[in-house]
Amino acid sequence: MLETKTPSAAPVLIAGGGIGGMAMALTLHQIGVPCVVYEAVPELQPLGVGINLQPNAVRELYELGLDDRVLDRIGIQAREWALVGRNGREIYAEPRGLAAGYRWPQYAVHRGELQMLLYRAVLERLGPGAVQLGQRVTGYRNGEDGVTAQIETRDGQRREVQGALLVAADGLHSAVRAQMHPQQPPIHWGGAIMWRGTTPGVPIRTGASFVGLGSLKHRVVCYPISKPDPATGLATINWIAEITVDNSQGWTQGDWNRRVAIDEFIHRFAGWDYGWIDVPALLRGASQVYEYPMIDRDPVPTWVDGRVALLGDAAHVMYPVGSNGASQAIVDARVLGAALQDHGLGVAALRAYDDKLCADISALVLRNRGAGPFGLLGLVDERCSGVFDDIDQVVPKTEREAFMARYKAAAGFAIETLNAAPPTVRV
Repeated sequence: MLETKTPSAAPVLIAGGGIGGMAMALTLHQIGVPCVVYEAVPELQPLGVGINLQPNAVRELYELGLDDRVLDRIGIQAREWALVGRNGREIYAEPRGLAAGYRWPQYAVHRGELQMLLYRAVLERLGPGAVQLGQRVTGYRNGEDGVTAQIETRDGQRREVQGALLVAADGLHSAVRAQMHPQQPPIHWGGAIMWRGTTPGVPIRTGASFVGLGSLKHRVVCYPISKPDPATGLATINWIAEITVDNSQGWTQGDWNRRVAIDEFIHRFAGWDYGWIDVPALLRGASQVYEYPMIDRDPVPTWVDGRVALLGDAAHVMYPVGSNGASQAIVDARVLGAALQDHGLGVAALRAYDDKLCADISALVLRNRGAGPFGLLGLVDERCSGVFDDIDQVVPKTEREAFMARYKAAAGFAIETLNAAPPTVRV
């Protein structure tokens, strides 16, 4: 139990009820710190598509009492990560999660189902008043002994609430980050466009494989996020179809995500039928498809201003090429919780959190702009234009393995380091 160092023992205020915000609330509850989550939407719904949770984040969920008995209900344990060239030949494959020797699995889950799982856990453990819906944090004011958050409701009413600290987990369009860094550049788009959907299908390879197929600038990623239905043998297959185009004119569609017709883009993947996977059929099987530009923000020099800290996408929105956006949000919450245990409920804890994560994760944001682990496809493109018979003659096995090891170390899930690490939060 953490002893608070503010006279009023005011709660920690959390802006945003996404994965990071809910993980923060559960962590604060675990260490005995009162908190309230303020979420802009009037009702939380299981929105989104598939994501992967790396073992470093799954470890933290286990420490919160959300182990395989719970996570198996909303996803599956991944067993393989593989890259396949445009000619259908394998470039690289490796086991993942428990199959790779981690002490914790890697999970492929539906993003919205994970958020709702965390939300239900917050309500059960902290009570129904712990999450205030329809209330958006629009700004803040630091004080000597606390912080004031400015709140706006759905009907336009404004009020202020006092807290010991403010943790901003309010995402890409964070109002708190905008105040903290008013000179930040606009959202960055590098030219990649993604179309995302889910389709009933038969899982390929191991039955729990993440597969990237194609080239650096023209590829499809797919993986199951549910177990196969016993009656049909079909699982829910999450897929992302992606191309990279000239970005000199900026993003002109207006919406950062919009529902589109399959015929708007499926021609770009005509002929991608390899027998073991029929990409056009996979894409056509989706009932809904959404288009997204692949975007991030330039890193900022600090995530902290006095008694205010950024967390998750508000701190480090990154390209979804390394399956580490949601994972890092969970890890952020746990590292901040550990800093509060070590330094108390004040500015020193936020500084320690910032010192531990900001520089390294900012570097990861920039590394992901270079395609993260998909950079292997770039090496193949450069050396043989994506056409090969023997991948070892193009990129030797030792080079491929070293490339992946560097990325895992940067992203915080190098196997030996993670397996040997003590728990982040003392319980």
